[in-house]
Amino acid sequence: MAIMSVYPVSLGLLKTPGQMGADIVTGEGQSLGLPLSFGGPYLGFMGTRMDHVRKMPGRIAGATMDGAGRRGFVLTLQAREQHIRREKAMSNICSNEALCALRALIYLSWLGKHGFKELAETCALKAEYAKTRLSAIPGVEVKKSAPTFNEFTIELPCEASGLVSRMIDRGFAPGFPLGRYYKGMDNYLLVAVTEKRTREQIGMFAEALEGVL
Repeated sequence: MAIMSVYPVSLGLLKTPGQMGADIVTGEGQSLGLPLSFGGPYLGFMGTRMDHVRKMPGRIAGATMDGAGRRGFVLTLQAREQHIRREKAMSNICSNEALCALRALIYLSWLGKHGFKELAETCALKAEYAKTRLSAIPGVEVKKSAPTFNEFTIELPCEASGLVSRMIDRGFAPGFPLGRYYKGMDNYLLVAVTEKRTREQIGMFAEALEGVL
């Protein structure tokens, strides 16, 4: 059985997990129109092939028609074990993030299929532009051991944690210093670029980083 964890926006460009052979897919939905909000609340998502759907926690919502022929959604699969098995019921691991899920649904509906693809392309292209600008700074190396989407790693000529503090003083949140979690990576910084950043802002970021170095 193959379980895949995905960054949802990247699927605007990539094959779907099902097309790649995954049996179960999970992911974090914060990027689907949810603000950072100091760390939450967010929502997670999980999907599976039909073979495993009755082992899924929670409830399955399905499309239907009401008496007037209007499209609607109802709970179509709600395993009895949720009521009679109690501590063994899989739904015990669920939490209610309905408001976050509704916001993500509105965001995806507003984007549509073509808009979602355009969003993914925008993130990827802006990240590549950021790589070009940052790699031109003396002493900065963009690591290229594998393909990336909108996040990539740069190696700095100094400790990343100290640089982050100096960049914050200039009004930039430059990235995540990997040395906090990975031994021997004190000079490495994880940089993320989303659709919210313009080319001008990326250029200002590169100029500020070069000034700090």
